[in-house]
Amino acid sequence: MNQPELYKLEGESRDLGKRSSDQLRETLKVPAVLYGPKIEENIHFAVSEIDLEKILSSSQTKLQLLNVNGKEYKTLLKNVEFDPVTDRALHADFYVLDADTPVKLKIPIRLKGIAKGVRDGGGRVFQPLRIVRIKVLPDRIPAQFELDITALNIGDSLHVSELDMEGIDPLDDPKRTIVTIAPPKSEKLFTSALEDDDEDLEESAEGEEAVAEGEEAAEGEETEETKE
Repeated sequence: MNQPELYKLEGESRDLGKRSSDQLRETLKVPAVLYGPKIEENIHFAVSEIDLEKILSSSQTKLQLLNVNGKEYKTLLKNVEFDPVTDRALHADFYVLDADTPVKLKIPIRLKGIAKGVRDGGGRVFQPLRIVRIKVLPDRIPAQFELDITALNIGDSLHVSELDMEGIDPLDDPKRTIVTIAPPKSEKLFTSALEDDDEDLEESAEGEEAVAEGEEAAEGEETEETKE
């Protein structure tokens, strides 16, 4: 389990209101709010749009050491609102972590290695679960979960229960499958499909021959009738 990166972030005080927010966005600043269990009153500020994009660019969980008005806060980026047309960030929520208050998070799962069933048997990796939900104290927040799939053969699976959850409460069912090694696409099925196609072609050809013979017979009969 990797510990999350601590990203240093500078915030500046801002006025409330739509006009102020629009002016901030014109200068590539994103309106934001800071809140948490030990914050008596929400703090409104702005952050650089570029800095926010750097945080969002990684799939790993990141914590922020946020400086606002000369005071530092250890925070977690909880939510970002995006413009539906331009996809630019419109607003961001930062949660101030408290050492004694657990938080609920979604943590990405990364697979490591090449499964034996893939390398030796031509199997396929199927990962139905890529993010797991957890409840954890701030000092135990993981950047991501890693699972080594090297030893997996065809038909083998790994589940939520096999993640390193020491000091962490999983919110997803421990029996949920994270990854399984599926068998290769059946060569027999592919071959039988080809054989079916060949049979259809043969039947079609036989049908065409029968029709042709029937037509020839009919033509012959018409010819004889004509002669009579």
